[in-house]
Amino acid sequence: MGILDGYTVLDCSIAMAGPFAAQRLGDLGADVIKVEPITGEWQRHAPAGGITGNRINVSFLSLNRNKRSLAVDLKSEAGQAVIRKLVEKADVFIQNYRAGVAGRLGVDYDTLSAINPGLVYVSMTGYGEDGPHAQRPGQDLLLQAMSGAMMSTGRQDEPPQAAGQYLVDAVTAYTAFEGALAALLHRERTGEGQKVEVNMLDAITTLQMQELSVFTVGGKPQERSAEPHAHVYIRAPYGTFATTDGYIALAMPNFPGLARALDAPALADLDETRGGWDDRDATFAAVREAIARFSTRDCLARLEAEGIWAGPVYGYADLVADPQIAHNGTFIEYDHPTEGRVKTPGFPIRFSRSPAELRRGAPLTGEHTDEVLRAAGFSDADIAEMESAGAIARGPA
Repeated sequence: MGILDGYTVLDCSIAMAGPFAAQRLGDLGADVIKVEPITGEWQRHAPAGGITGNRINVSFLSLNRNKRSLAVDLKSEAGQAVIRKLVEKADVFIQNYRAGVAGRLGVDYDTLSAINPGLVYVSMTGYGEDGPHAQRPGQDLLLQAMSGAMMSTGRQDEPPQAAGQYLVDAVTAYTAFEGALAALLHRERTGEGQKVEVNMLDAITTLQMQELSVFTVGGKPQERSAEPHAHVYIRAPYGTFATTDGYIALAMPNFPGLARALDAPALADLDETRGGWDDRDATFAAVREAIARFSTRDCLARLEAEGIWAGPVYGYADLVADPQIAHNGTFIEYDHPTEGRVKTPGFPIRFSRSPAELRRGAPLTGEHTDEVLRAAGFSDADIAEMESAGAIARGPA
């Protein structure tokens, strides 16, 4: 049994951050009921990479395993009554609506906690539930830009570069996952439910704990270099460098060892302060020229012999084929009834007694509506009536 077996989660979130957080709870055994519109959640219609799938696109597939789908119209009174009924026995409620929307739909914390005082209510927003930016769109790229993170890499005279991942969405998901678990632990000890507020701006800001402290406490400016140094607060050379047949990443080497490894005696004359900080661009350029003479394999072997931190720069094909990834069981594979064989990242935390597991793939819209409503006490006649009124959708749609 999973750690969260016996817990029920109502996932009313959309896009990436909320569904990803709910999926993590499902991986640990919770019964996650994905509450989505009768036409399907937004992510079903917005495929990343244009990969639409057969019935379920890859974006939705990747963020909604271990869930059951309840398709319901929350703008209808009947739909809101369904949620109020489910909340009576739920443990966690997750939503990431824009500020004010939850109240208009009748699923705000005050309303639902009055029904179930033990409910852990996770509210996820872009910037916070109130304040000057509360109504701004909480989109990953916009938050990366606002967080200051983009201004820590790349060349000083070129536009800031975003991360190649949905970084803010992912860290917000993990923050919400962590908050839900902590609140459940509090409830186990006290019997009290509570509201857990998570916003994307705070999540990506606090992720930069060390960098921002160097700025706020140490007073060191955030200054990019002319060379593509990988971090404004780490001494040169630090970044990616081209070889004759690819790239390597190099991190904080000692200069004498680097000089020996690269047959570049002049590097041995550099000291950490002058070469690493004061002449960062010149140092980066000198190391770039030295590394460009070697193949990736040869260069990495030379650096390893000197105990210097370096490694290959992978693409996704390299990553998936790496033997450590296979050893760790990082990816899971399963057969989906409509999408065929699926290979996707699994759950990254290992538990010796209660491991995460895959119980079901991502559901079709409304696939479990009948099942969920019957378990909540609705009769077949009730369900048929709500379907006729357009308040719910039943089965694959």
